[in-house]
Parts: sequence; C-alpha cells; structure tokens
Amino acid sequence: MSKKENYEARTEELLKPIAGANHVEIYDIEYVKEGSDWYLRCYIDKAEGVSIDDCEAVSRALSDELDRTDFIEDAYILEVSSPGLGRQLKKDKHLKKSLGQEVDIKTYKPINGSKDFTGILKAFDEGTVTVETVSEKETEEIRFDRKEIATIKLTLDF
Repeated sequence: MSKKENYEARTEELLKPIAGANHVEIYDIEYVKEGSDWYLRCYIDKAEGVSIDDCEAVSRALSDELDRTDFIEDAYILEVSSPGLGRQLKKDKHLKKSLGQEVDIKTYKPINGSKDFTGILKAFDEGTVTVETVSEKETEEIRFDRKEIATIKLTLDF
C-alpha cells in the first residue's frame, strides 16, 4: 500500500464514526499534492444535500482526530466538502448509484475520433462501462474499457 493509499484508508477509518454522528456519508477521500502543497480532501454527501454547517462540523471533528493520531508526516491542508453536482464517479458505489443518469466520459485516447462522450450510464463491471448515446440518427450503446477512461462525471444540466 502506498503512502497515499495508507493515509486515505486511515483517514476513512477516523471519518466513519464522525460521518455517522453527523448523518452524512463518506463519498470519497483523496490525498493529493498540488504545487508544493499537500491536500487531504474528504467529500461527504447526504440525500438532501450537504450544507456548510455539515462540512464545518465534520471538519472540526476530523481535524481533532487527525491531530490526536498524527499519522500524516507531511504538512497538509484539510478540506471537507460536498462532491458537487458534476461529481466524479471513481468507485463502483458511485457508478451503481448513478445508473440511469447522464454522464460525461473523457478518454485518454480518441475512440472513433473523439475523447469526449455523453450518454446514459447503462451498466458497468470490473473491466467496462457502458453508456447509451443518442444522436440525431441513432441510439447506440458504447462499451468502454475502464483502462481507457480518464474521467466519468455526472452531466451538469443548465
């Protein structure tokens, strides 16, 4: 397990009881370096949406636990927030919850001349993701190899 994975897993264990006490679910945790700074980002969610008060309560409690356990060697910035409307779908639990919704997929390399696809998330398994795209001429199901996908996000409708 890498340092990043270890920090994320240990943070998730600390966050579980805090999330439960605040009636939110853990959406994702990431430990990333941007420029010269490290960030520990915790995304929380709930059915009716996350408020600033939810983020503040979880952040204060988690900060206290992180200070108490002090297992992260680097200086870092703690952020607690909602995953947002155009949330990234990184894990199987995110994909499962989003079946039937419209998603935007970006691939690493062009497929049939394009790296950007929008469609309804129809299915997924360990190795693939299937979306249904609709054009003026036809409806088509496209199956992507998960290794080809750079990002999958919920589509934002404005």
